[in-house]
Order: sequence, then structure tokens, then C-alpha cells
Amino acid sequence: MTEKYIQDKTFSNIDFTTNELEAKEYDGCTFNNCDFSSYNLSNYKFIDCHFIECNLSMCKINNTAFRNIQFKNCKMLGLLFDSCNKFGLEFSFENCQLNHSSFYDTKISKTKFINCSLIEVDFTKADLTEATFENCNLELAVFDATILKKANLSTAYNFDIDADKNQIRKAKFSINNLAGLLRKYDIVIEQP
Repeated sequence: MTEKYIQDKTFSNIDFTTNELEAKEYDGCTFNNCDFSSYNLSNYKFIDCHFIECNLSMCKINNTAFRNIQFKNCKMLGLLFDSCNKFGLEFSFENCQLNHSSFYDTKISKTKFINCSLIEVDFTKADLTEATFENCNLELAVFDATILKKANLSTAYNFDIDADKNQIRKAKFSINNLAGLLRKYDIVIEQP
């Protein structure tokens, strides 16, 4: 590594499975169509960065700082966001695959998940106050002691949320997805 800090630079079509990142801290940078799969990003710092059409699956992100980060069209399977640096943790996800990832006990209020696949994602004890799950697949996602106050799940689908085990006060759901709140009662809901 030659530099410790890089600002306002665009990285395109780089395979980081065979190339090393140049620095440990990135501010205002854009990563386009880069492959980070299984890369050790532990202790890296990303501030105001954009990841577009990148593969970050199975990256190690111990103590990684993600501050105001936008992920678009990214493959991010099996990421343990609960191991990230908690200070200033802020990101949004659009058209991303986050299957088998973990947000265990993270404070990520107001996070936007738009058109994302969140299959088997662990949200146990996460603070998702005012988070948005727009058109997201939450099949087998785990919600246990999760704070979903004022969260918007009105277009989310395939979720199973126990209202007795999670804080859902003023969360938004639609008439079409209420079954995800009632599944534990083993009742039949019919459309008129």
C-alpha cells in the first residue's frame, strides 16, 4: 500500500481478489463493477462512497467503517455488518443481494433497503427505527427483539415478524402483507 488516504477517485472494473487496495481510507470515492469477494476489508474506512455493481460477498468487515455509503446493484452475500465499526455506521442499499448477512445488534435507523433480497438475514436486536424496506424479499429473515418503530414494510414480502417479540409501534404494513404478522397464529387469511 502506497497511500493511506484516497479522496474523490473512481475505481472501475478492478478485481480486488488479485489486486490490493491502495489505501486504508477512502473519502468520496466510487467503486464501479469491482470484485471484492472474500477480501479482508477489516479496519478500512469508507466515507461518502458509492459501490455500484460490485461483488462484496463474504468480505471480512471487522471494524470496517461505513459512513454514508450507497450500495447499488451489489452482491453482498454473507456479510457480518454486526462486526463493523459502530461509530457513524450509515448506508443504503438499492437492488442488492444481502442474503445470509447479519445486522445483529446494529443501530441502523433510517436505513433504506430498496428492491433488495434479504433472504435469511439476521436482524436480531437491530435498531431499524424508521427504516424502509421497499419491495424487499425478507424470506426467513430473523426478527427477534428488533426495533421496527415507524419502519416502512408496506411493500416488503415473505417476512415473518412476531409482534410480541419485536417493537413495531407505528410501523407501516399494507393489507397485502399482514399475514407476515399473523403467521404464528396459524390462521387462514382469504382475499375477498
